[in-house]
Amino acid sequence: MAKPKKTPRPKAETPKGFRDYFGAEVTQRAEMLRKIAAVYHRYGFDALESSGVETVEALGKFLPDVDRPNEGVFAWQEDADADKPGDWLALRYDLTAPLARVYAQHRNDLPTPYRRYAMGPVWRNEKPGPGRFRQFYQCDADTVGAPSVAADAEICAMLADCLEEVGIERGDYIVRVNNRKVLNGVMEVAGLAGDDKDAERGIVLRAIDKLDRLGPDGVRALLGEGRKDDSGDFTKGAGMSERQADVVMGFMTAKRDTGVATVARLRELVDGSAIGEQGVDELETIADLMAAAGYGADRVEIDPSVVRGLGYYTGPVFEAELTFEIKDDKGRVRNFGSVAGGGRYDDLVKRFTGQEVPATGVSIGVDRLLAALHAKGRMTGDTAGPVVVTVMDKTRMADYQAMVAELRQAGIRAEVYLGNPKNFGNQLKYADSRNSPVAVIAGGDEFETGVVQIKDLILGAKMAENATLEEWKDRPSQYQVARGDLVTKVRDILGQQD
Repeated sequence: MAKPKKTPRPKAETPKGFRDYFGAEVTQRAEMLRKIAAVYHRYGFDALESSGVETVEALGKFLPDVDRPNEGVFAWQEDADADKPGDWLALRYDLTAPLARVYAQHRNDLPTPYRRYAMGPVWRNEKPGPGRFRQFYQCDADTVGAPSVAADAEICAMLADCLEEVGIERGDYIVRVNNRKVLNGVMEVAGLAGDDKDAERGIVLRAIDKLDRLGPDGVRALLGEGRKDDSGDFTKGAGMSERQADVVMGFMTAKRDTGVATVARLRELVDGSAIGEQGVDELETIADLMAAAGYGADRVEIDPSVVRGLGYYTGPVFEAELTFEIKDDKGRVRNFGSVAGGGRYDDLVKRFTGQEVPATGVSIGVDRLLAALHAKGRMTGDTAGPVVVTVMDKTRMADYQAMVAELRQAGIRAEVYLGNPKNFGNQLKYADSRNSPVAVIAGGDEFETGVVQIKDLILGAKMAENATLEEWKDRPSQYQVARGDLVTKVRDILGQQD
């Protein structure tokens, strides 16, 4: 009789495109989000925590085929094998589409305008790559129901405040503002207005979006007959004439030394286009509102080169760029780049209600901003661990628990060592692995005399590196104090370490 096959053990590994986050990473992210949430709250925005699962219909995706029900998202069908299958559901791929559903569903119970912020994980069923994961955090703030560009200006100011609140200094960032209506006006002047020009406009938008990667010459080629890349593949262009291409390229290079000069140049480019002139007016209004609120061009500026996402937005668009230099993976010096973006999207809620509902918002890239803070030294990889109460006598566990309880009640993070207490050296190694600032030591002698030993682990480590004998004598790293002074002494040591 053949032996039954053993069930193979599962592999202890994360799925492709996902990762685990540990202590310091989670703590640092939570602290950064807390600071951002405080700014959002200060601006009058309310928190919203929407469902992590939405219907495919609500997310606005389509089912290309049965085998691949939803490109780009993680989707499944309820009761797929039943006689009457249920809805297609999907993990949310951003926080904006759920907001549109929430507003459409609860609009009669919500104030107008509705101002909300949301933070949480989103999921993309896309090919992962270096630094690109299928699950990541977003941090959004949106105003729904406000048609005035004052709402867009407020988002820009709030974004600048958020960056400074978390530790990005003034001069190390810029919030750049553009307007989709201006581009629409430019296309109209270039002869690409009308429904019969949808395909050409799409090519132009995609070409503009590649400015950073292809440069002006590459974009111009795509505006014309097309472009052949290094591999020999040919991409068909929009078929614009040289004059038409000059108008579009002029839009992308319209930035001048001052906002006033930039606005004037844009007016020249959209002359004769009503939608274009409206977009320029909106940019001018945003600049005026920013100046009135004390946000100068060193913090928020008009910049027509902001092109990412122009196909999605309907009005003002903005992007927060960090301007300090870093070295990339190949050792090349470059600016850190974008950490947040957003704009006006007046058509999104219309899918549910049939009526246009104005909306504007911003999304901060949480992982990108955290990486920037590390690059600037605003966050370190070391986060102080808990005070460790060591165990010298297992029969006195109640006494050790009483010590740790006192420390916690005093607001001090602390824990009792719960491993095998036989080897005291292992307990100190454990405290070191936890990045513990202090160890509390008490054995039979200490309990008899009513004292405890308190070891300053941070000072001890520093002295072990380079302290002289005299310094060892003058600044001991271990103290004996009365049992009743435990909390006071630990608090004193922690204060000296800060």
